[in-house]
This record gives sequence, C-alpha cells and structure tokens, in this order.
Amino acid sequence: MDASLYVKILSDKSITDLKKLTFKYPDVNLNELIELFKNNVYKSLPIPDFSGNDLVYMENMTQVRTKAYKLLLLPQNPNEAYGLKAMEEEISATLTIENIDFSRDSVRKILRGYAPADDSEQRIYGLKKGLDFISNPENIITEEAIQELYELSISHNLLEDDKLKPGAFYRHDKVYILGQNLEHTGLPYDKLPEYMDKLVRFIHSDSSMNDLLKAAVIHFYIGFLHPYFDGNGRMARLIHMWYLRTQGYASTLFIPLSSYIERSRSAYYKAYLLAESNFKISKVLDVTPFLIYFIDNVYNKLSQPLPQTHTIEAFSKALHDGHITVKQKDLWNFVLSAYGSSEFSTKQLERDFGNAAYATIREFVMKFEMLGLLTAQKYGNKVRYAVKLE
Repeated sequence: MDASLYVKILSDKSITDLKKLTFKYPDVNLNELIELFKNNVYKSLPIPDFSGNDLVYMENMTQVRTKAYKLLLLPQNPNEAYGLKAMEEEISATLTIENIDFSRDSVRKILRGYAPADDSEQRIYGLKKGLDFISNPENIITEEAIQELYELSISHNLLEDDKLKPGAFYRHDKVYILGQNLEHTGLPYDKLPEYMDKLVRFIHSDSSMNDLLKAAVIHFYIGFLHPYFDGNGRMARLIHMWYLRTQGYASTLFIPLSSYIERSRSAYYKAYLLAESNFKISKVLDVTPFLIYFIDNVYNKLSQPLPQTHTIEAFSKALHDGHITVKQKDLWNFVLSAYGSSEFSTKQLERDFGNAAYATIREFVMKFEMLGLLTAQKYGNKVRYAVKLE
C-alpha cells in the first residue's frame, strides 16, 4: 500500500468504522490494510473472541484525560461504603438503561434501609446488595465472587425461565440479543467457564493498559460473552465499578458512572454494534469503538462536584480543634453522602438522618455555615443548605 495513503487512513476519523473506510477508499485492499493494522496499530489483549483470537485495541486512539483519574482517585470518608446520592443516581440510571420500571422514591427508601414492599423494590434492593458487596474490600473478583454478586443483585428478581440452574455460574442454553435484527449471539454456553476464567485472569494480570480502559474492556467483554439469560448489562456495569474500586479509585462509588451511560444510551449500544460490525468485516475483534465511547461520553465528562480541598481542610481543622462534636461529624458525613451537591432543608435532614433532634440539626447547619462548609440560600421564608463546593 502506498505510504501516503496509509498515513491518510490512519488520520481519518472513520478509522474505527471499517464499513465507512471501504466506501471512502474503494481501491484499498482491506485485507492488506488489516494486516498493516495488526503489525503496526493493534495492541493485543489476552482475552479471546469466539474463534480463540485475541481482542485488540488502538492505543493511540484511546487517551483518557488526567482529570478523570484525579476525580476517581479522590479520597473519601473511609466509614462510608458509597455516596447515597450518587448511588441513587447509579441505580436509577442502570435500571433506566434497560427500560425497567421503578420510582425514585423507592430507590431513596431502599438506600436508607427500608425493607422492599414489592417486586420493583426487590429489584432495587438487589442492586443495593450488589453495591454493598462490591464496596467491601474483602471481596476480590473471582468467578465464585461474580456468581455471588449475580445471585445478590440480579437472580432473585428474574422470571423462572431466565434463572440459572441451582449451583450454576452461567447460563445453560443459547442466548440472542435482538434489535430490529439479530444483533448478537452470546458465546456458546459450554465455553463460558473457559472464557470467564480467562476474563478473571485478565482482571488480575499485570498489564500496560491503564485501569480506566481496562475496566471498559471488562465491561465490553461481559456484554460480548453474555454469560446470563438476563441481567448482563447490570452485571457489566457493576463489575466495571468493582474493578475500579479494587484498583484504589476511591471515588468510584461516589460518582454515578451509569448516569453518563444513560444520557448517551444510543451511543453506548452503537459502540457495541460497531465493534461487532467491524468484526464481521475484518475477523478481528477491535474494542476501540467501545473504549472511545467510554472516553468521550463517560470518563472525559466526569464532573460530579465534590468538596474542594480547602473545604475538606477546613472541616479537618475544625474537628482537630474541638469545634465539631461527634454528632456533627456524623451529620456532615451523611450530608456529603446523601445529598452531594444537592440542596436540603433542616426538616429534610432531620427526617433523612433519623437520629438527631431538630435543635441539633439547626445547630449543625448554623455552625457549618459559619465555618464556611455549608452555603445557605433563602427561598421566601425558607432556607435550603448545600455543601460548599468552591
């Protein structure tokens, strides 16, 4: 192939869409181009496609901004497993992505420890149990732990035909993903133990691939294998967060990653389909389209406001100097977790916290406003408070 043409193709924005490339460059020998990509562009991943060939990606096309790492690495209160407000958004988004009916009030209720009252709340409760499980640092990602996560989060809320056999880790029959056409066929079920074992080995392997991209590959691969009859998407998103949590990204469960996916749901599914379409043309499973989706629509858009360093330092100093009581410390941590950047009233905090008199709540907000940790905004004769973020 002419060198100048090859360079032109490498700089073409359609490089990750082989169908478009063949239209734009009809004289190009596609087999020759794929061989050049294999030798010079593709980087192999130690997990196989259905034919046993390694997945690949284009490293030069998949750069994540430093801001995403910094945000996900921010330390959090070690006494909080996850942010209640963030995980309210997470659960709501992951259910919305799959068109599952629920109510926000039910999500808030379950996250605050109430028992589920119906099937919808049982489904939410399952996801809460899943979050409790992946937030526990003692739970390492293994096939057994993945199976336990599935049982906790998904399995109990399925129709009988969609449940796994007793003691089984994965489905026992074929599965098809349907859109307007047959979009994808899951891995033959008898191969699932072998392939999931390779996925777990990949998860624990030392790799030159950065953690955020590796998490997205894990996410893609679960969807690609489709190891369950139902709940594959929810499991992929849970394991994505679980992996980042195990790698020390302390803010993972304080930022609702699925809400970014839900906002770009069409592009999320298109990224899967583009990888599949390219594979049919090239016989190489290149996950770059899915990685680019995650970079552009999730990682590089992370903007969940969290307290600035000076706010955290001001709280730590006031605590050290004895100006903050144990109850006020608990209230502060609850506000950070339950409300995030959202406003709240004293009555709302009294009701949600559930273990402080109104006078204690009032003293807390007045003191923390004076310390510069909370802001107050009047609405007529009412006042609403929020964590100071700037």
